[in-house]
Amino acid sequence: MTQPTSTRQRPLSPHLSVYRWTITMAMSTLHRLTGIALYGGTVLLAIWLLSAAISEECFNAVNVVYGSIIGRFILFCYTWALLHHMAGGVRHFIWDMGAAMEKHTASKIAWASLIFSLAATVLVWVIGYSVR
Repeated sequence: MTQPTSTRQRPLSPHLSVYRWTITMAMSTLHRLTGIALYGGTVLLAIWLLSAAISEECFNAVNVVYGSIIGRFILFCYTWALLHHMAGGVRHFIWDMGAAMEKHTASKIAWASLIFSLAATVLVWVIGYSVR
């Protein structure tokens, strides 16, 4: 007969509350969230294109909704999500190439992707309103 093995205390899996949030953790989370948000924005784009194909009245109705304050805020957030997700993709591509893996450099690139996405979003909207 075999001897029963003694059970020893196994370490528990660490929870998020154990870790101190870093910029790279936050940007990774935001990259995932913006990816999810882009699905919703793509549905809005499809609605806009379908309304243009259906009739002029339908297109005008959708434009009224998208042109409202809430609609413009959602479109602004969609623009930011698109640009932030793109910047995060470039950041991950740089890491996939084996570059900028040092902690300090990774943090700098994470901050740069956040600053770029915010600045580029504002720039896109400023250009859009000036052309309009």
